[in-house]
Formats: sequence, C-alpha cells, structure tokens
Amino acid sequence: MVEFAIRKIAVTMEEIRHDGGPPPPAPRRRAAALAIVGNPFAGRFVENIQPAMEDLKPLGRELTDRLIAALGGDAAAIDGYGKGAIVGTAGEIEHGALWHVPGGYAMRERLGASKAIVPSAMKVGGFGATLDVPLGHANAAYVRSHFDAMEVSAPDGPRPDEIVFCLAMSIGGRIHSRMGGLEAWQVKGEDGLR
Repeated sequence: MVEFAIRKIAVTMEEIRHDGGPPPPAPRRRAAALAIVGNPFAGRFVENIQPAMEDLKPLGRELTDRLIAALGGDAAAIDGYGKGAIVGTAGEIEHGALWHVPGGYAMRERLGASKAIVPSAMKVGGFGATLDVPLGHANAAYVRSHFDAMEVSAPDGPRPDEIVFCLAMSIGGRIHSRMGGLEAWQVKGEDGLR
C-alpha cells in the first residue's frame, strides 16, 4: 500500500446568475474539490506505479461526496464533471495520471453510472499553479452546452513533493449557451456520446 498523506482539502462552489445576458430560470452551479497530498514517488523514477491507483480510490470517493454536498446533495441534479491534477516539480506528469481511475470512477459511481468519459487535465507545476479543469456532460460527450472549464489552484501548493488532485462537477450547461448541436434534453445516455 502506498500512502498519499493528505495535507489539505478545499471545496469551492460558484453560482452563476448571468453572464452578461438575461438571468436563467435557475442559476448554474459548479464546484471543485481539491486535495493536496504527499507524492510518494517524488524525486525518483518508479517503474510500476499503477497499483497506487487503488490506494487513491477512497480519496476519489471522499472528494466526490464533498462535491455532491456542496452542490445541494442531489446527485441526480448533477450533469457535468471533470478531473485534474497538478504535480509538484519533484514529480512527473505520470503521477497525475494516477487520478484517472480513482477520480473518474468515483464520480461515475456516485452519479449513477454516468456514461460519458470524464474530461481530464494535468500538468507539473509549482506553488500556486493554476489548472483549467475541463467539464463535460456526464452522459453524452457531444452536448456542447456543457463544454466548459473551471480554473482551480491551491495558493500553498503543490510543494515539490506533493500533488493537487481535483474533481469538479456542475449543474447545468453554460447559462447563455447557443451553439447548437446535441441539447441536454435530447441525451439518450446509451453510449456516452449522445
């Protein structure tokens, strides 16, 4: 078992009431949960890191539950998601890739076996580095109204030997979306695309 010691968890929630146009019937909400954790692989090359994904699964579930609570507690209302990681400078980008299964599958599990791929972004960065975490519709990747990103950062991290793991969720698409394509109400949710 590999330990990813948690130094800090932060949750932020936004309520978007308009974006220069008329107010929508209900505000759009989106939230991000970040965990700053120690990187057990920092400063050295380890060939087989894949088993460590299993050790991160409890963190994925915890951040998912915190996001659902921040967005009002109704998992069925959440229709967008994404994930990301910022790896401290003593690590490598592959350490951020450890988050794909634990972060993505935790959200899918809690949101009712969502079909669409969980969009992801990761990078190596220093103190206060920002990351645009991509958001997409949870059941249909082609829903243009849900193409978005939420900028996240941890002002005091990641330290060189840390990783910032992030999950993000949203309720509703961009509030003034008018780019056409597949609409959220048209989603069949069969293949993760449409």
